[in-house]
Amino acid sequence: MGTLVLIFDSIGEVEVELTGKNPRTTEAIIKAAPFESRVNLWGDEIYFRTPVKVPQEVGEEVVELGAVAYWPPGDALCVFFGPTPVSRPGEIRPASPVNVIGRVRGDLARLKKVREGERVRVEYRP
Repeated sequence: MGTLVLIFDSIGEVEVELTGKNPRTTEAIIKAAPFESRVNLWGDEIYFRTPVKVPQEVGEEVVELGAVAYWPPGDALCVFFGPTPVSRPGEIRPASPVNVIGRVRGDLARLKKVREGERVRVEYRP
């Protein structure tokens, strides 16, 4: 299915394994790539606006560590590497349901070095 690559100014490339979940959302992100955005942080979540507008597909209220998902209300891609401000003990909870499209490959700890406002580029590699 290919790989989505997030390239952050601070840490370089982060590979995202696409899972095949939420195929309409995944296809829209792939078609929009490459694009650039600016990072926002919310607890241990990185999110940034995309040029994509996709409705809720199969929304999840709690996600797994390392999940990468699209958040329809903000037209944003989200990377979850720990709890958010609304998480309960032992879970990772987005602000509202998200369309999960993949998961981060490799070391999640390096995502803690990403800074608010830095540039991120999204590319697709078949």
